Amino acid sequence: MISRIDHSIIIYIFPIYIHFFHAYLDIPGRKWLVRASYAFSFILMCFIPTPFYIESMQQHSFGFFAKGGILYPAFGIGSFCVILYVLTLIYNAIINEKRSIRKNRLKYVFMGFGIMGLMNGLNILPILGYPVYPPGNFSFIPLVIFAVGIFKHDLLDMGILFKKSLIYSLLTAFITCMYALIIILANKIFKDFDFSDSIYFHILFFLLIAFALGPLKTKIQALIDRIFSKGKYDYQKTIKHVSRMITSVLNFDEIAKQLMDTVVNIMLVDSCALFVYNPSVSGFNNYAVKGKYYKRVHSIFMDDNTPIVKHMIKYRQPIIKKRLIEKRGDSEAQAVLSDMNTLCAEIALPMIFKGTPNGFLIIGEKLSGDLFSREDLDLLETLSSQSSLAIENARSYRLIDDLNKNLEKKVEKRTHALKEALSEKERTQEQLIRSESLAAIGQLVAGTAHELNNPLASVTSLIQSTIEDLAEWDKNTPLDEDLIDDLKFADKELGRARAIVASLLGLSRQTQTYSEEVNLNLIIEDALRILYNQYKHSDLNIIKNYAENLPDIQGNFANLGQVALNIINNAFQAIDDRQGSIYLTTGYDNDTNQVFFECRDTGNGVPESIRQDVFKPFFTTKEVGNGTGLGLYICHEIVQKHGGAITLENTDGQGARFVVRLSVVDY
Repeated sequence: MISRIDHSIIIYIFPIYIHFFHAYLDIPGRKWLVRASYAFSFILMCFIPTPFYIESMQQHSFGFFAKGGILYPAFGIGSFCVILYVLTLIYNAIINEKRSIRKNRLKYVFMGFGIMGLMNGLNILPILGYPVYPPGNFSFIPLVIFAVGIFKHDLLDMGILFKKSLIYSLLTAFITCMYALIIILANKIFKDFDFSDSIYFHILFFLLIAFALGPLKTKIQALIDRIFSKGKYDYQKTIKHVSRMITSVLNFDEIAKQLMDTVVNIMLVDSCALFVYNPSVSGFNNYAVKGKYYKRVHSIFMDDNTPIVKHMIKYRQPIIKKRLIEKRGDSEAQAVLSDMNTLCAEIALPMIFKGTPNGFLIIGEKLSGDLFSREDLDLLETLSSQSSLAIENARSYRLIDDLNKNLEKKVEKRTHALKEALSEKERTQEQLIRSESLAAIGQLVAGTAHELNNPLASVTSLIQSTIEDLAEWDKNTPLDEDLIDDLKFADKELGRARAIVASLLGLSRQTQTYSEEVNLNLIIEDALRILYNQYKHSDLNIIKNYAENLPDIQGNFANLGQVALNIINNAFQAIDDRQGSIYLTTGYDNDTNQVFFECRDTGNGVPESIRQDVFKPFFTTKEVGNGTGLGLYICHEIVQKHGGAITLENTDGQGARFVVRLSVVDY
């Protein structure tokens, strides 16, 4: 009964054997054979509980064995055929394999897994009645060979996992033993103390485990990870460094050299090739190659219709050979795989710039035989994207350099004249702005002088009168209150005069700096102070709506003061002698990080037909001799130099509304 139960499981080893090697050797067809072997095993399994499969037990010199029935030879013949078939598959794979790393792997599989299957298969001999010691008992020998292959060549791509798992297990056992040893010692040391039965004793041990042994285990595991990944950290840093560095290189040859050396020498792959797009032939030329397959891929050209190129343009993702092999029924994948085999490539990385491929990078196998990890692919994708940018920079630089060489003589002849013209234009424009500014200030000086005469005359009279009174003053008599009031009035009038002069000087300065701290509220107040003489006798109503705590901007105080003067002065002239209102508003727009100044009047407004011309030079609606047409043009130029904007907003015919917006940034 035990032998029959045992064989009901053993019967399926051989179809699983076929199934495994079909997958490992990547044999796309012959699924029928796998199905047939499973069906054959299932049919035989139905007869295992009967004497047709295992008839009875028999004794040999080495022990008791089951005696096969009439159907057992079918299992023996099937086992022999399966083992012979599998060994033939592995042998043919070894003969046809061109890559030495893969060939060594297959040899270990043949010597380990294949021979082990053969030895286990020969276990049928004692069951058939032959007095042969079961060869399967020696299958540990090929298993040892197979284990060496796993650890040395990572046969199933799990070697690193096995090694780390083994060490982690030993580490866990070691720490557990330490913990047990500590408990035993503590029990012996503290057994005579009541403290050992206290809850504080258990809390102490909990803290010991949580804050001592736990972090110790974590640090040791990190050290083990670093040992197993030795070299990988170095090439990660190197590739990141190189990817940043090549973006600053403007020479194709230097970029290619750095790229090839980095991939081959740092990542330790057997080959690397760089294909660069050539617009003159609408295809990709092999620009640089390094490694084992230099001669085979040195002079290859691929146009846009090549399967591997079409695939990269379509998906814009790395092409991995292993994934293509898995898509057996996909004709497109097989065509791309054929190109990959021609290029001896394990990975193809497109180098995309602004949605357009600049080229692609071909990378061969790792010399260690390891597969490319997800981390490797991330690093290579970073390197390829940086390389694409570097190639684009180099191509642009080369194009500009060629243009410079061809046009240098022509440009040299015209540069001098162009510089002179530009300099003359700048000088003329600067003089025009300065002249207009001085003219505007000159027109205001007369009114300002008149304004200054009033407080100065009052102050002069009061001071002279005070001097006379003080000369005749009796020291024994207290000062007259009227005299003190006169002096206070004189001080107030002098302050007003100083403010007018300061405003005039501030708005008339001719400086070229744009780094002053400027507050729009102060600028508007200075402009109103200068223009006071023009509107003090009119029926104008000036409504001020200034924002509190308005942030300062960086700019030129005098130039921005001229903008405020021109805009407010135009509003005065628009209302003229009629009764009206001017609304002056400042504020801060948090969304755009801008301060703004708005001037709106209740005059006739600006007709729709000329709104687009108001900022043009020499455009004016005033009569001849009353204006140059440069006021708003100069305002526009000054605001633009400050990185801002001046606009004439729509008011539906209710006067004019000018808005100046300036960014709160450093210039």
